[in-house]
Amino acid sequence: MSMLTPPGMGGQYRITGDKYPRMRPSRRRGRLAAAVVASTAVLGLVGWGTLQLIDVFTGGGGTSTASGAGTHCRTKAAAAPVARVQPLPQPGRITVNVYNATKRTGLAKSTADELKKRGFRIGNVGNATKQYDKKVKGTGMLLGSPAAQDTSLKVLGTQLAGAEARADGRKGADLDLIIGDAFKGLADRVAADRTLTALTEPQPPATAKKAC
Repeated sequence: MSMLTPPGMGGQYRITGDKYPRMRPSRRRGRLAAAVVASTAVLGLVGWGTLQLIDVFTGGGGTSTASGAGTHCRTKAAAAPVARVQPLPQPGRITVNVYNATKRTGLAKSTADELKKRGFRIGNVGNATKQYDKKVKGTGMLLGSPAAQDTSLKVLGTQLAGAEARADGRKGADLDLIIGDAFKGLADRVAADRTLTALTEPQPPATAKKAC
């Protein structure tokens, strides 16, 4: 009997040689353990990916804390309340006197005709008085009563870009349009109508509002 043979083992269980037998685990059990580990890893990756997708589509809605740390808010556009404005009169209710304060002839007549086409009422047409004759350097000057500053003068101002608006001591509702040296014509009719629409129907500005 060899010295390597364990006690009580003989005959067909005799071990010969100079090495102990190696006890190896079953290959089937090893494969099963590997499969379990691989499945766990795959499930972990799937779960992590799902959380990332949820975070992307929901804007990362984290739990709110007392200090605000970790809180994700989505910004929404909210319309600011529309401020009440004084109604503006239609051009057909505004009477305009047109005066020429330049050295060029015929400007008062041609300008009055164009204003009439745009729906304004026309009053007096002619040369400017000595107070303004040859003294208006800009495109023109608009004159009206103090009450007309925020109403009819604004409407007339849409027709002449760069015109200076002033209030004088008149009592009536008529307006004066005095043509100045830099005058090259009334504003483009389409642009003037667009500006007038913006005055009569102001759009509320959008303000940012955070929703958490």
